[in-house]
Amino acid sequence: MHDPNQHPTGTRFTPVVAKALRAAGWEPGRWIIRQAEEWADALRAHTSPAGHRHAVFPAVVEAWAEFGNLHILAPGPGRQIAPASVRIDPLAGLHLARTLGDLGRALATEVSPLGQESEGQAVLAMDSEGRVYSIDHTGDWYLGPDIDRALNTLLTGVQPTRLTPG
Repeated sequence: MHDPNQHPTGTRFTPVVAKALRAAGWEPGRWIIRQAEEWADALRAHTSPAGHRHAVFPAVVEAWAEFGNLHILAPGPGRQIAPASVRIDPLAGLHLARTLGDLGRALATEVSPLGQESEGQAVLAMDSEGRVYSIDHTGDWYLGPDIDRALNTLLTGVQPTRLTPG
């Protein structure tokens, strides 16, 4: 019997994740670059009271263009933990320039906001290599080497890897 959480050869997403993405309005080739550019401008223009600024780089702008403004609901029960809903909107992390800068320094890269999970329970971020992280009250979590795998982790309830102690 076919496991719906396994990737068929040559596809980006598992069938259950692809179904959740389509239900949210995503389709292959989606590219909303105007919105992504507006977000990039807003983030570049923002400076925290202490002078921290956001990093903006091609990998995150591409993710915003493809998945921006989508609210993706978990397609079913989680495999290891409760699955998370995902909203791709980097302004959810607008006031976290220092937090994201600190994470970037710890990882020796730049980190930019990507969106949020579970109605604001955590902020999603991406580094300049395209790796995706979640930051919540318990710590920092590694979700995957790219947005495709991070969405699979979040939407199917795969246990992410903790980066920091709780």
